[in-house]
Amino acid sequence: MKDAVFENLDAARYVRSPLHAQDRDWPETNCYLDVWIEVLPSLGLPPEACFAHAVTQDFEGDQFTFFKVPLEDLEALYGLKVTELAIYDRVENHILHQIGRGRLSLVEVDSYFLPDTQGVGYHEFHGKTTVAVNRMDPENRTMDYFHGLGLHRLEGDDFDGVFQRGAHEKPVAFLPYAEFVKFPEEMPSHEHVLSVSEDLLRRHLKRRPAENPVAAFARVFPGQVERVSERDFGFFHLYAFNTLRQLGANFELFSSYLDWLTAQGRPGLEEASAEARAISTTCKTVQFKLARAVMRKKFQGLDEGLLPAVTAWDNLMRLLDGRYGAGKADVAPVVSAVGV
Repeated sequence: MKDAVFENLDAARYVRSPLHAQDRDWPETNCYLDVWIEVLPSLGLPPEACFAHAVTQDFEGDQFTFFKVPLEDLEALYGLKVTELAIYDRVENHILHQIGRGRLSLVEVDSYFLPDTQGVGYHEFHGKTTVAVNRMDPENRTMDYFHGLGLHRLEGDDFDGVFQRGAHEKPVAFLPYAEFVKFPEEMPSHEHVLSVSEDLLRRHLKRRPAENPVAAFARVFPGQVERVSERDFGFFHLYAFNTLRQLGANFELFSSYLDWLTAQGRPGLEEASAEARAISTTCKTVQFKLARAVMRKKFQGLDEGLLPAVTAWDNLMRLLDGRYGAGKADVAPVVSAVGV
């Protein structure tokens, strides 16, 4: 019986993906995508190839779309089948069973018990987040898990806390949302991944927002910030995460995607990559200004700070349309040719 999905990985010696490098604008993106950024290289697959969906991000009125790789994209690109994991027994029993079958489980847990959140919430704040479990030993209360910037280990009381055991047992059963991943018998070829990725980009371009989402955000941004300033400062972090960080991180990853396409022999995307990166850097700059505005209660000019990102979004879409086609239309789903 396997005790790890990736038996060669050790949390103590694990090297994170360059997409999580500290010199990026947004080293962390969101909990779900961060997991895939680390898991895909562990399978020998390029995570950049799955970022085509970034162009579909919209402003939802109070937040930007929490960007997640569509499950159908993961299957089309890599042959990975992601399915909901029904929880009817103890959660750790289900995870251990899937590990034994060589399958990875993604589970929503309380970040309060995750040691990698040291300094930003560990044993301080409760919050929902997604981890992917690589290795587990319930008897010795240890678990290696993908989360945030890499692969980590928790043990002892934190193990009990994550799975609501022992002193952390609750009167209501722990029934989180969980998924498991079935790997293909053979990993897809480089040519397959590249071809499908570009097909997905064409498809997602036709599904992008009809209106510039950054412009829509800029119009309501100052008013939203005024209301944020009336709350405790902790609320500022929640607001910034779901607006500026989601927008900025989304397009920094899309810039990396375009750089990856260039490295695969697809020239002429350098200008588009620069426009995507401009959205990211603008959001990072405005987030610093936002913190000062909330502290000083001065909100004038915040919308003007977003103008470079507004222009960059328009330029980016124009460049992509010129390269990968324009116009909105129904597009048949991309079907994977990889056997599972």
